[in-house]
Order: sequence, then structure tokens, then C-alpha cells
Amino acid sequence: QVQLVESGGGLVQPGGSLRLSCAASGSSFSIYAMNWYRQAPGKQRELVATITSGGSAYYAYSVKGRFTISRDNSKNTVYLQMNSLKPEDTAAYYCNAEWATRGLAYWGQGTQVTVSS
Repeated sequence: QVQLVESGGGLVQPGGSLRLSCAASGSSFSIYAMNWYRQAPGKQRELVATITSGGSAYYAYSVKGRFTISRDNSKNTVYLQMNSLKPEDTAAYYCNAEWATRGLAYWGQGTQVTVSS
């Protein structure tokens, strides 16, 4: 069992930056692929970024070059650094831990990011 707690959301002006954190409790954090999803009102949840257990990172086209995902296995934490934020980045952001070969997936409660002037 893994529990995930996101933090770092808030209100930011266009062009600004935020860093989201997702702290995991439970065992075997380093084995999980960690994902950040987001969901805007009236839209489907979309995958924003992934970091594998080996540290490889993948991004949605809409955020590539602006967002950076990283993980610190010693702290059981994954981060999403978001730069050059745009109003269309406004959404609830969710952390997800996935161990695909065992069919395991866990979700955090989400943190709201609002980009507005």
C-alpha cells in the first residue's frame, strides 16, 4: 500500500513557476513509476509527465520544455517543476504511483494549480 500526498499548488501569474511535490509513504517507492496527471474542469484527466524507476522522464507535448519531473528516492518524493506557466495549465494536479507488472496503482488527493493574472 502506498499513500501519496501532493503539495505546492496555488495561484500564479502567466509566465510564473511552481514546484509540486508528492510525498509517498509505504515501502518500495523506488520500484514504482511515478506520474503526474492533471484534470481541468469539464475535461478528461491527462498524463502530464512520467518518471520511471530507472529515472527516465517522459512528457506530454503540451508541457515539454516547460515542466521537469524528478524523484528523490531517499525522500520518497517526486517533484514537478513547472515553468513558463500558461492559463491552460490551470487544473487539479494528481500524483500517481504505478507498478505495472503487479497491476498496482495509487493516487493522491490532488493539488490545484491556477494560472491567472
